[in-house]
Amino acid sequence: LYAAFAPAGKAQADETAQSLAIDEGKKLYTVGCASCHGTGGQGTTDGPSLVGVGSAAVDFQVGTGRMPAQQPGAQVPKKKVIYAQAEIDQLAAYVASLGAGPIKPTDKQVDPAGADVAKGGELFRNNCAQCHNFTGKGGALTKGKYAPDLEGVSPKHIYEAMQTGPQSMPSFPDTTMPEQEKKDIIAYIQTVNGSETASPGGLSLGGLGPVSEGLFAWIFGLGALVATAVWVAAHTAKAKKS
Repeated sequence: LYAAFAPAGKAQADETAQSLAIDEGKKLYTVGCASCHGTGGQGTTDGPSLVGVGSAAVDFQVGTGRMPAQQPGAQVPKKKVIYAQAEIDQLAAYVASLGAGPIKPTDKQVDPAGADVAKGGELFRNNCAQCHNFTGKGGALTKGKYAPDLEGVSPKHIYEAMQTGPQSMPSFPDTTMPEQEKKDIIAYIQTVNGSETASPGGLSLGGLGPVSEGLFAWIFGLGALVATAVWVAAHTAKAKKS
């Protein structure tokens, strides 16, 4: 009897739990999100529609503190998270019920263990480095926007960002970038930003590439040349007097 009825009972329990999560999520949404995104997630002049964005987008935006936004601007910055993870899951369940979209990944999906770091580096350089820099340190974009620093970002949120394409970032669904390639990229980001990662070129200079290296060369290199010229001129004048 248990074998016959247990699966149906579990399915019913899961359905009930999901229904409760949606109801609680709707309450949280009404208080914290509806003023900008509309009472049914249809969007307003102050916020885009959330129909079809999926649970992954909610988990990323709310889980990194970007939402709720404090004020409008060119780009919503990362800030302190104000919701507990259980509340974020409830919000995600409600928004997901408005229309199908990218699903929040499982722990297994975002675990970079055994991933190909070298391939991840190649994928990152081809798809991400133009904005995030070769080591994921971020960089400036146009019209006041920017690509954020990826150091310290959790694998889950990196995966969700690739899934959903927040703000100026393009999305990379599984049809474009399979799950394994996303894990390879996560492994690369964690490797180059790890505390034990060596810098073959010596000082990393913040990992900002030619900008910081060029600035270093101008300030210290040119400064050294000026100091040398002053020293030579001073000693030449002194030699002539003697």
